[in-house]
Amino acid sequence: MHAITIPEPGGPEALVWDEVPDPVPGEGEVLVEVVASAVNRADVLQRQGFYNPPPGASPYPGLECSGRIAALGPGVSGWAVGDEVCALLAGGGYAENVAVPAGQLLPVPEGVDLVRAAALPEVACTVWSNVFMISHLRPGETLLVHGGSSGIGTMAIQLAKAVGATVAVTAGSKEKLERCAELGADILINYREQDFVAEIEQATDGAGADVILDNMGAKYLDRNVRSLAVNGRLAIIGMQGGVKAELNIGLLLGKRAAISATSLRARPLGEKASIVAAVREHVWPLLAAGHVRPVVDRELPMSDAGAAHRVVEESGHVGKVLLVVR
Repeated sequence: MHAITIPEPGGPEALVWDEVPDPVPGEGEVLVEVVASAVNRADVLQRQGFYNPPPGASPYPGLECSGRIAALGPGVSGWAVGDEVCALLAGGGYAENVAVPAGQLLPVPEGVDLVRAAALPEVACTVWSNVFMISHLRPGETLLVHGGSSGIGTMAIQLAKAVGATVAVTAGSKEKLERCAELGADILINYREQDFVAEIEQATDGAGADVILDNMGAKYLDRNVRSLAVNGRLAIIGMQGGVKAELNIGLLLGKRAAISATSLRARPLGEKASIVAAVREHVWPLLAAGHVRPVVDRELPMSDAGAAHRVVEESGHVGKVLLVVR
C-alpha cells in the first residue's frame, strides 16, 4: 500500500507518499480500507519530531479515518467486511489501509457521507470525553471554548448547544467568529482585540464560565482560572501556549474549581473503547437528527498531505481539513 511517511522530521515537505508494507489485523482488530483521514495538530507535531506514536502504534501520522472494512482479525464480532466505518486511531490514518482495534470503530452516522465522516472521530471523542464525561457540562451552564473555529471548537459549540448550554468562544478574526455564531455560539470574543476574562465576566454578570475547554495550556492558565465560575471546571487538551505556568492555588480553592488535563492517543484500549461507545450512544443520534454536523474546511489528496499541513499551520481554516485517497 501507500502511506505518508516521515523519513526525517521537518516542515510540510518532510511528508512523503511512499510504498510501505500492508498492515495485518491482529487479535481484536479490523483492517480498514481508508477513504479519508483528517489533519490534527498532533500530526503537525509528529511531523516536526515532537510527538512520537505510542508503543505498538503505526508509525504513520493520522489519528482518525473513514473507510470500509476490508478484513476481520481473530476474535472480532459485530462487524462485517464492507461495512462503512470511521475510526479513532493512535496513528496510521494517512494511508490506504490501517489496522484498527474493533473497540475504536464507529458506523458512519446516518446523514453523513463517507468522506466527511473522517472529520468526526477525534473531535467527537475529545469533546465528549472532556466536556461531558469529565467536566459534566449541564443544561443552563456556560461553556467557554478557546479556538472556537477549530475542528474541536466547531464540535464543542454544537454539542453544548444541543444539551442546552450557553457557549462562549474565542477566535482570531471577525470571519471566524461569524462562523462560530452560525453554529450557535452565543458570546463571541476576538482574542486579538479583547480580553476574554473581562468579556466572560461581563457576559455572565460576573458569574464566570462553568466549563472551559482549553487548547492553549500554560499561556492561558491564570486567565482561565480567573474566568471560571464557582465550582467551575477547566479541561486542558492542548499545549499550543506552552507547558509551564504559575497556578494561583488560592484562587482555585476560593472558587472550589477543578482542572483536568487529558489526551486521547496514549490511553489504554479499554479507555478509548469506553469513550467511543459513549460517543456512539450520545453523539451519533444528534448527527442522525441533524442537530450536529461535521464542519469541513476543504478536502485535499492524501498524497499532498504537505499542502494540508500548511493550511493547518497557517490557521486560516474553519473546522477540519480532510485528506482523501484518490
